[in-house]
Amino acid sequence: MTKNELRARLRAKRESMSVFDVESAAANLAEWMYRLPVPVRSGGTIGCYLPIGSEPGSDAMLDALIDQGFRTIVPVVPDGDPQPLHWAVYTPGVDLEDRRWGLVEPDSEILGPQALAQASIVFIPALALSRDGSRLGRGAGYYDRSLGASSAVRIGIVYDDEVLDELPVEATDVPMDWALTPEAGFRQFRP
Repeated sequence: MTKNELRARLRAKRESMSVFDVESAAANLAEWMYRLPVPVRSGGTIGCYLPIGSEPGSDAMLDALIDQGFRTIVPVVPDGDPQPLHWAVYTPGVDLEDRRWGLVEPDSEILGPQALAQASIVFIPALALSRDGSRLGRGAGYYDRSLGASSAVRIGIVYDDEVLDELPVEATDVPMDWALTPEAGFRQFRP
């Protein structure tokens, strides 16, 4: 199965999920934010994302990180062709705007791609992960372009049934260090 065929199948499955299942998973993921698998210094920076549609999670994940005193940054997709993501600080109550491809981004100062270098952990949305840490994203490569220059621990977030035995990969795909799923929580990948 090609990446695009797999993406279509996974998106269709997500879209068929009940509101209850999506919200229950989001609540569980927010709880897992209080049990990070690696230490992060007080006041440290963590990258996360603002989920849209049936993507796993909710802004409660970010609120849980902020509740623990972490500086939380979220991606901002720059105009033009795919390139490294820019970042902005997320704070509860910040105005959010609908932007490119229906993504939600804060209406706050854009920090540029170098802001990810300050992060200890970055949580990354995925359509699927494989047991070796491979990640299937939406296909534009923004995260792959961004993660290569970062030493942050990479944690892919998917639903429990989206951790697969294997995925098609390309040389430019950046693997994840950990998976986070609503039920099983954090799982470390072994190369």
